[in-house]
Amino acid sequence: MLFPFSARKANKSADFLGLRSGFNFINCRRNADLLSMGYEPPKAIKTGTSIVGIIYRDGVILGADTRATEGPIVSDKNCSKIHHLQDHIYCCGAGTAADTEMITLTTSAELDLHRLNTERQVPVVCASMMLRRTLFRYQGHIGAALVMGGVDRTGPQLYCIYPCGSNDKIPYAAMGSGTLAAMSVLEHGWKPDLDQEQGKQLVREAISAGVFNDLGSGSNIDLCVITKQGAVYLRTDTIASEKGERLGKYGIKPNSTMVTSISVLSLQVTDERIYAVEDQQPGISGVQWVSSQEDEELPEGSQTKSP
Repeated sequence: MLFPFSARKANKSADFLGLRSGFNFINCRRNADLLSMGYEPPKAIKTGTSIVGIIYRDGVILGADTRATEGPIVSDKNCSKIHHLQDHIYCCGAGTAADTEMITLTTSAELDLHRLNTERQVPVVCASMMLRRTLFRYQGHIGAALVMGGVDRTGPQLYCIYPCGSNDKIPYAAMGSGTLAAMSVLEHGWKPDLDQEQGKQLVREAISAGVFNDLGSGSNIDLCVITKQGAVYLRTDTIASEKGERLGKYGIKPNSTMVTSISVLSLQVTDERIYAVEDQQPGISGVQWVSSQEDEELPEGSQTKSP
């Protein structure tokens, strides 16, 4: 729909903007022009995380690894990737750590205000809509991929929310760099009538598959079990990749270096030259060549030639 005040602006720049509609593709044209002028597109940043969520018989189980990476560097071995939104709603975050932390904190505060205003329990779909609206507003520049789960009066619900603002409502989900390995385990072992222990074991196996098949995931496994009675956050439920023990024993004294081998090389001197450095004078090079043999006497009238 065209409003009167916007129609006039659209007519002035109709050659560039085209017909006004609900979607605007000016950025696509701009990006195509930049590519034609030789500008390189931004490179995708690989993040390392394995997060999983499933719906079982009595509620929702969320799981995540605890490794935080900065490219090829492991910056934190025991970070928390399961965030609290409400007492009955939790969320796992993958992507940029600062973005996932701030968007969950902001949404948690908005949900608290909504609960105080309505004086009732916040539905899970309301939290999903708040997250999706915020992510869509920033057009994917907030690098937060979320797996949100909760239990309300309509039953257990699980949402897979993408950085662009779209979402999926599915019975099991996996996101992050370990998605392929984790999803293969979920597709093989998930059933609608899983009990709590079976569901927890399935989530452990899915996260472990992501840990052992992806270098960006590792360390421990955190779980969060959400039911009608509330949520139980199991911090460091399982240690997926334990630190190895040193097999060799080294008894090296401090401030010393152990000599492992000694080799003697026989060198044959084929030529020897000596260079003398004298005080440099203006206009004269300070390095002169001196022969190892005495200079022969030159006949009268002859001149010496510098090398």
